[in-house]
Formats: sequence, structure tokens, C-alpha cells
Amino acid sequence: MELHGIDIAIIAAYLAAIIALGIWLSRRASKNLEAYFLGGKSLPWWVIGTSHGASGFDITGTMWFVTMMFTYGLKAAFIPWIWPLFDRVFRQVYLGAWIRKSGVLTGAEWMRTRFGTGIGGNLAHLSVVVYALVATVGFLGYAFQGIGKFADVFFRWDLSLGPFTSPEMYGIIILLLTTAYLLLGGWYSVVLTDLLQFALLAVASIFIAGVAMARVSPEALSQAVPDGWSRLFFGWRLDLDWSGIVEELNRKILDDGFSWFGLLISMMLLRGLLVSMAGPTPGYGIQHVLSTRNPREAALENWWMSIVQLIPRFLMIAGITVLGLVYFMPQIKEQLGQAAAAAAESGGKMAFDFEQVLPYVIRDFIPVGVVGLLMAGLLAAFMSTFDSTVNAGAAYVVNDIYKRYMHPGARERTYVRLSYAVTLLLVIIAIAVGMQIRSIHEITGWITGLLYGGYIAPNVLKWHWWRFNGPAYFAGMIGGIAAALAFPWIKALYPGLNPHISFVISFVASVLASGVVCLITRPDDEAVLRKFYRDVRPWGFWRPIREAIAREDPSIQANRNLGWDAFNVANGIVWQLMLMVVPVCLVIREWTTFWISLVILIATSVIMKLTWYDRLEPADDATKEAEEATS
Repeated sequence: MELHGIDIAIIAAYLAAIIALGIWLSRRASKNLEAYFLGGKSLPWWVIGTSHGASGFDITGTMWFVTMMFTYGLKAAFIPWIWPLFDRVFRQVYLGAWIRKSGVLTGAEWMRTRFGTGIGGNLAHLSVVVYALVATVGFLGYAFQGIGKFADVFFRWDLSLGPFTSPEMYGIIILLLTTAYLLLGGWYSVVLTDLLQFALLAVASIFIAGVAMARVSPEALSQAVPDGWSRLFFGWRLDLDWSGIVEELNRKILDDGFSWFGLLISMMLLRGLLVSMAGPTPGYGIQHVLSTRNPREAALENWWMSIVQLIPRFLMIAGITVLGLVYFMPQIKEQLGQAAAAAAESGGKMAFDFEQVLPYVIRDFIPVGVVGLLMAGLLAAFMSTFDSTVNAGAAYVVNDIYKRYMHPGARERTYVRLSYAVTLLLVIIAIAVGMQIRSIHEITGWITGLLYGGYIAPNVLKWHWWRFNGPAYFAGMIGGIAAALAFPWIKALYPGLNPHISFVISFVASVLASGVVCLITRPDDEAVLRKFYRDVRPWGFWRPIREAIAREDPSIQANRNLGWDAFNVANGIVWQLMLMVVPVCLVIREWTTFWISLVILIATSVIMKLTWYDRLEPADDATKEAEEATS
């Protein structure tokens, strides 16, 4: 496809606008590290929440999820639990406020709040920096993989150069353009350009959903999919048979390991609860929380994030999926035939890249002018994720390595300039890693299975058990990271290994490492534990510390909100699921499920108002408490 001049002009205008915004913000962002990485903690919760939602509306993830919905139908609404998507509900209910009370710059610096500044605290701090950098490079490689595939469908120029394929060159160019405005404006650029990007994405999503509803009748959709595709609920087995329609999708279901769908979703839910209790991984998620003005706004930011991201995103996903199923199916079958012939000739395995459904649908079914708007919106989706991830990764290098260990007394301007260099270095590494990734689904499994698996044990225990110390945290994190990095070699030795086993491998490695080290080392300094408990007031196994504080201050009260928090999390997970199901059912016109889901969404919203929002700490008290914790 050759883009029309109008579409190219729209895309060029968008790119020029965000570069200009970065230049305009550069002076404000370069004052100091807090301004560059957290926007001076001056932005309101709804702005940060919108930015956070736009950052999660990434093009690579959208391509991946279109593939999931194309294959699994309405049941795919549960598949985002693999990340898990509902971790923001935990931050909304209680973890966001707990994190914000620390008043620090990064997740690694937060380790001082919990483990102090001694050997244990330094080890814990170092392990989070290592984890953050590994995760940042993984996410950036994941983003690079998607944007190259997407751009290559639309642009007519063959940019192949030496070892770089044309999709890779498109990815490199777009990464460098995104890096330009990020370097200039820092976190201000991230947040404020995200507002522009979200507006584009919302318009694009509504338009695509409208096109799908106008072009595809319920009858045409039902003829293109197997029985049960539009049903939300399921048994232990998937029981979705693509025979006679697209045989390759039956093979994909087996390769994904999703045949026992009910069992797998149950495992995702259990794992997701543990991952969510651990708190946000060190990346742009925790940076958004830390950049809010007080703990109350940290909670509200995460609530708003779910709304602004999920409703428009799933309108877009459902619209693209429906158009792909009805109109792109002949091309799929033709390309599958070509892939089968090539496989027979070479003796290899037949393969088709279902992740290309999204760009091909836009290419073939969206009119001139609107394509430019959609392209700008989807480039915005990529940029929102990419700029947030790079900014967070650079913060760990500059603040948590250079400033803390190498040159703590440097001028603020020096730190900001170093941030520019680190940002460029991370982009270069991301390109190198992204070129090694074979598929979006592969890197998604590595991140959600291995990296998250090793993160759970030390990060759940740090919140809820006073005896868990810095050395144990370090051991658990490094054990999990080692298992994640070693898995490709394990997979090479055992090619038939189920991809979902990767989580178990890293989780067990992390539990054993942290448990053994905790038992053979001493507890952390009691003064550090007392301050942490006073500032954050978590619930869990803190009785010895609370009693020690009570001997000096009888007014100290235990946090008795566990019951309310658990109830609000359960209600919030159902509420969030309905935010996805309602727009999908609207587009596919599954009216019975739509109305039931809408009623559940309204009911859970009312409950949330009464049991969560009305119980939030007042803004003045929250601000005062955060300032006291920081001091």
C-alpha cells in the first residue's frame, strides 16, 4: 500500500508537533532530576492517569491482543490476566498510597524506605536496579518488534541496509524520533505528549469500532468463526474448533498451550494475584505512582488509568478483529497456502504471522485521511509506551547507580546531561535485542512468565513480613533474574517444554534463594523497620514491630483494612473485566452478554464508590503524611 499525500501530511504534522512540544518543555524539564524524571511531582492525578493509560496502550500489545481475540473470541477478555492487567486495581485500592508515602524518585530508591542504607539495603537497591534494566531492555525490544512489523505494511520504501531488514530500519527510525522529544522534555514530555496521543487513540478507536459495526453484520461474523467464539465463559477445555475455517489456528492454540483454557486462566488468576500483591515492577508504572502529588492521588491515578485505557483500546481491538475475520480471511487462507507450499519444499514448519492482522485491516478498510489519523494514533500508542519505559530505565541508571555510588555531589545539570546519554544507550541496546526476537508472543511469554515469576516472592514478603531482610530480597531477585536469563538454554535442551512452565522455574528459584538467605541472616535494623511501619502502615505480619513502637507511642494503631482491601480488590477485578467485555460485546453485537455486563459494571461502580472512594484519605491529610514520610 502507498500512503496518500494527505495521510503522510497528517503523520508528519503529528511528529512535528511532539518534537516542538519537547523543545518547549526542555527548559522546565532540565532543572533537576525530580523535574526530568517525575515532572516535579506537580501534575494532577487525572493527567498522570491519562498518561499512564496511554503508555499501556502500546501498538505491540494491541497487535498481540488482536491475534488473541481473533483466535479465542470473547474469552480472550481473560487473557490480559497474563500480565496481569488487574495489578492496577491493587494500586488503586491500597498499594499506590503505600508506595507514594515514601516520596522517593525510583523503585530502587524506595528500597531505602524498607531496608535502610546498610549492606542489606544496598544489596536490595542493587538487585532492583539490575531487574529494572533487564525488564526495560526486554520491554523495549518487545516494542521495537511490533513497530517495525506495523510500519513495513504501510510505507512503500524498501529501507533494507546491510544486516538490517526494512521493518528493522523503520523501527530504528521511529525509535530515534521518539527519543528526540523524550531527551528534550523528560517526564514532562512523556506525560503531556501522552495527552495528545490519548486523544488521537480515542478518536481512532471509536472510528474503527464504527467502521466494523457498519461493515460487518452479526450474521457475517457468525459465519466466519466457530461455534462458541462469541461466548464469554468456558469450561476446563477451550473446545473451540477452527477446522474447516482456518486449520492453522487449531495448531496455534496447541502451540500457545491454551487447550486447557479454564485451567490456564485459573493459574493466571492465582499468579496474577501474587504478582499484583508484590506491587508494580520497577519501570514506568511505579514512576507514574511516584510522580503524583500525594497518596490519595496515587490511588485515583490508577483508577482513572483503567477507564481511559481499557474502553477505547478494546473498541479498537474488537473492531480490527471483526474486520479481519470477515474481510481478511481470504488473504489469510491464500498466505497459509503459500506458507504450506514453502514448508513442503524446504521441509520446515508451516508458519503464518497472525500478528499482521492489525496493520493489514487498517491498510485495506480505512479511507484516505482517516488512515493518516489512525497511523498517527497508533504511532502515538507505540511512543507512549516507549518513552515511558526509556525514561524510567534512565532514571535507574542515573539516580540509582551514578548519583548514589559514583558521583553523589555532582551538579543537577550534570545528572540531566548524563540522562540524555543513558537514554540513547538504552535505545541502542533495545534495537540490538529487538532484532533477536522472533515473535511478539515469544517475548510476551518471557516477560510475563520468567521475569514476573522471579519478582513475586521477595516483593510480596517485603510488604507483609517484618522479618524479611535486605540480603534475602537481593537473593530472591537475583535468583529470579538468573532463571529468566538461563531459560533460553533450558528451552534449547528441552524444546517440548510448555511455555507456561517458565513461570514455575523462576518462581521456585526466587523462593528458594530468598528463603534460605533470610533464615541464615539477621533481621534488618529495628529503627528502619519502625520508621517504615510508621510511614506506610502496611497490614500483614508486623506485630513485633508494632508492639515495639507501642511501648513508646501507645496511640499507634494496626492497619485493620485487610478485609476492606480484599473486598475492594475482588470487586475491582470484576469491574475492570466488564470495562473490557462491554465495548467488545457492543462491537460484535452480542446483546445478551452486553446488557448483563453493563449492569454488572454499574453495580460494581456503585459498590466501589461506597467501599473504596468514600474511604480514601482526604487530600490534605494525604499530602501532609507523604511530606512527613519524605522528611
